[in-house]
This record gives sequence, C-alpha cells and structure tokens, in this order.
Amino acid sequence: MNYEYIENLVLKAKNGDTLSKEKLAQEFRPLIINISKKTFLHGYDNHDIQNECYRTLFRCVFLYNVENHRFVAYATNGIKNNINDLIKRVKTRSSAEGHEALCLSDNLEHSLPSNEDSLEDILCAKCDYDELKFAINNLNEEEKELIKFVFFKNNTVKTYANKKNMCYSTASQRKKVALTKLSKYINKLKYA
Repeated sequence: MNYEYIENLVLKAKNGDTLSKEKLAQEFRPLIINISKKTFLHGYDNHDIQNECYRTLFRCVFLYNVENHRFVAYATNGIKNNINDLIKRVKTRSSAEGHEALCLSDNLEHSLPSNEDSLEDILCAKCDYDELKFAINNLNEEEKELIKFVFFKNNTVKTYANKKNMCYSTASQRKKVALTKLSKYINKLKYA
C-alpha cells in the first residue's frame, strides 16, 4: 500500500468525495477479504462480515484525525477490533435469541420429548451403579483408592502419583490395570 496515496484518499473522502471512498475501499479490499475468510460468526455469512469491515472502515474515515497517526494502521486496528468485538457479542448473545427462543404452542408442547429420565433409564442406571459398586469391591485396596481418587473425586493421575510419591507412569499403569479388572468384572456380571 502506498501510504501517502491512502492519506490523500482519506482527506478527500473526509471532504465528501465519493470516488475517493470507492478507491479507499478497493485499497482495503484484500485485508477485508482476508479477515472475513478467517472469521466465523454464527448467523453471519462471509459477505456480512465483509460489510461489517467496510462499515468500520468508513467509520474510521469519519473519526480519523490526520495529525495523530497513519490511517492504514488506524483503520486496520479499527477493523480487527470491531470484528473481535463482534465475535464476543455473538458468543455471549442472549439465549432469548435464535433457535433457543422457541415459543411453545399447545400442539408443539406435546410433541417435544421430555427432559426427565424415564423409569427404565433410572432403573438401568441403578443396575449399572450396583454392578460398578460390586466390581470396585473386588479390587484391592490400592486400586480402590486410585479409582475413587481419580474418578469420583475428579483428580488427575498426576496428582495421585505426586500424593503417593511415585512416578506418573507407574500410577498410570495401575489405573489401566484397575480399569481392565473393572471391565472384566462388569462383563462377567452382564453375561452371567
């Protein structure tokens, strides 16, 4: 980009020259296309993102102070900041918008599946829990402690290894052996 040429275009555009605005848009087109290709926003297509960039570019022309800095850097930062801001807004958009804001009518309410667990699911989960409890009771004390520490207390194998003053690979191997034993016990129960 020729910075002096851009500065002249900006000065003319600030004074209302439409042709200078068009030329300025042409100069920034590669940057805007590049940014729009790298950006994904839910609800926006590629052209919407490009239009946001051009809108920001012309807003930068309006707000630009010639004495403070170069326009290319000013506009580039402005466009990138606006897109980042837009990403944040779309990401934190209210659940009262879009497909999550579904209004229920009498017909639709009866055809939607329930979020509550069925009695069958509850009983199956209880059986699975009982089988798991039985299988864990067949492990030795060290294996029980490891399984409870990692899976029920949501700790890592690394934390367990540090706590027991052993190397990570040993703790990882013990976890693998314990899980294999659990799998065998559960399979025996299911197919017995």
